[in-house]
Amino acid sequence: MKAVLVSLAVAAATLGLAGSARAAASGDVVVFSTEVQPLDVYHDPAGCRRLPALAHVLSNLSDQPVRIYGNPFCLGPSLVVQPGFGTHVPGGAGSFSA
Repeated sequence: MKAVLVSLAVAAATLGLAGSARAAASGDVVVFSTEVQPLDVYHDPAGCRRLPALAHVLSNLSDQPVRIYGNPFCLGPSLVVQPGFGTHVPGGAGSFSA
């Protein structure tokens, strides 16, 4: 039983390291804020990016899923936006990671 627990812990640690080594997204993430502002375009996004203060809609035109967070630190619960899809985003203090 102890050996099984150790094996599971090693597997989880290995998968965690492999997941963090993911390549940056190719393509664009586009954020619409208001009709009087130009679009914010993030080319080949990587890491945590703070959303503009008036962000309204995010479109994921990259080849990787994007996670949307309700805070500027990419921490806590998130919403996954698959490539080719979009979503409304929280204004003010949100962020995304690719």
